[in-house]
Amino acid sequence: MIVLDGVGMTYRADSGPVEALRDISFAVDRGELVALVGPSGCGKSTLLRIIAGLRPPSAGRIAVDGRAVTRPIAAVGMVFQAPVLLKWRRIVDNVLLPAELAGLSPDAYRARATDLLRLVGLEDFGDKLPRELSGGMQQRAALCRALLLDPPLLLMDEPFGALDAMTRDELNLELLRVWGEGSRQRKTILFVTHSIPEAVFLADRVVVMTPRPGRVARVVQVRLPRPRTTATRASAHFGALTLELHDVLTRPG
Repeated sequence: MIVLDGVGMTYRADSGPVEALRDISFAVDRGELVALVGPSGCGKSTLLRIIAGLRPPSAGRIAVDGRAVTRPIAAVGMVFQAPVLLKWRRIVDNVLLPAELAGLSPDAYRARATDLLRLVGLEDFGDKLPRELSGGMQQRAALCRALLLDPPLLLMDEPFGALDAMTRDELNLELLRVWGEGSRQRKTILFVTHSIPEAVFLADRVVVMTPRPGRVARVVQVRLPRPRTTATRASAHFGALTLELHDVLTRPG
């Protein structure tokens, strides 16, 4: 679904060029959930924007669903660390925003928006304003918004990073359920996180990046059975994978 071939990114600054990414090459299969971990400033968020076509790379090539990415792509849903809901719009109207931006009739998607809100437990909050919801509930609404047009690809940039640990764990399980864990019709997800345990819990594979300029240090296969539950985190294999990733991230050089 995603192919990155020698992708690099260098910013031009008044003080001189800043190299954010260097020679990034990996692929994400259709229906796969891949987590991207690395230290702050290593270019993880920049890489998501490049994949979405929001920023051209300085080097290399990107293809999504077999097509070269040269401009913003339509068949993608993005979820950010902050929910970025429009504070003056009801939750259901926030969820319907992608249809409006695509020039489609919101009324044609209202039933789907309601179904998505029901799926994440927000069926009674569609008429509320964002300020009337907790942070976790707002992030659920942001996920519904990303799913409204049923994109085959989701790019998620630390969507649960600002939440408390209990809410974060709950939304990890919610994401796996919405993703369709155990289904053959799953979406493809590239998930950026600073949390090693979160990456191990969610992903089929974890791509570990180096400090800036961000490069691929290692790609680790996560061979934990699905569906994953809270008990998954207590398994010996989960602990061993978490330690392995920690060692890769903290290894000098």
